[in-house]
Amino acid sequence: MGPVALLTGTSSGIGLHAAVELARRGHTVVATMRDTGRATRLREAADAAGVTLDVRPLDVTDHAAATALVEQVHADHGRLDVLVNNAGQGLVGTAEQLSTADVQAQLDVNYLGPVNLTRAALPLMREAGEGRILTVSSVGGVVGQPFADAYCGAKFAVEGFMQSLAPVARSVGVWVSVVEPAAVGSDFVDNGVRIAPGPYAAQLDAYLARAAGSFANAQSAADAGAAVADAATSAEYRFRWQTSEAARTFVGLSLADLDGSRVVDDTGTWIEPPTGA
Repeated sequence: MGPVALLTGTSSGIGLHAAVELARRGHTVVATMRDTGRATRLREAADAAGVTLDVRPLDVTDHAAATALVEQVHADHGRLDVLVNNAGQGLVGTAEQLSTADVQAQLDVNYLGPVNLTRAALPLMREAGEGRILTVSSVGGVVGQPFADAYCGAKFAVEGFMQSLAPVARSVGVWVSVVEPAAVGSDFVDNGVRIAPGPYAAQLDAYLARAAGSFANAQSAADAGAAVADAATSAEYRFRWQTSEAARTFVGLSLADLDGSRVVDDTGTWIEPPTGA
């Protein structure tokens, strides 16, 4: 039997294509999603690729269920080699419009979910002496963006957690990494939450117009999913993996910006209404 991979958020987009691609590369893939009634596209893609998947339900915000699933996968398959924390949710809204519940929901899905699954998988991998834990973050985990306060905050948090864990995990044979896509053509935007703009309507309109242009030229979900599979199977260790040249360029803007001014100045232009508006 080949390596066993557990992925979250596989009903569509990056997760769907990463699951199928890892199966195509010889992994036994446990593909999870909140509602397995939405697995039709995943199953069709697997059939087209000539692979089989072990599809199971999982809500990553249910920590007890997630921990139990990790243990069950290990019991059923005898091992767990790869964990891909892919499930996530977007939120468009700035600080004044966000409730505590809005912020908590972003943390639950984008931060606490991956943290809990990582905690559950790590002892099994440590005992095996090897394993890989990948968290699909975002360029928004490195570059803060207007109207993505809670989303970017959660992604920054999960990257900080994983980067802190990485050297300790690597000392026991477990590679911990993050994968950072830029705009990807998937259901992610449609599945996100949008909050009324209040006094920032003009700035939000400008931001959304720019975002529409970015997603019109987005990387395909299939290509991004293949990049996740590349990271999961690479013989080379990296902490950060970007899925496209656009992602590499954008992330570099922040990583080379020691005082933060380049990011703030650049993203500030995203919310400027058109001249004469």
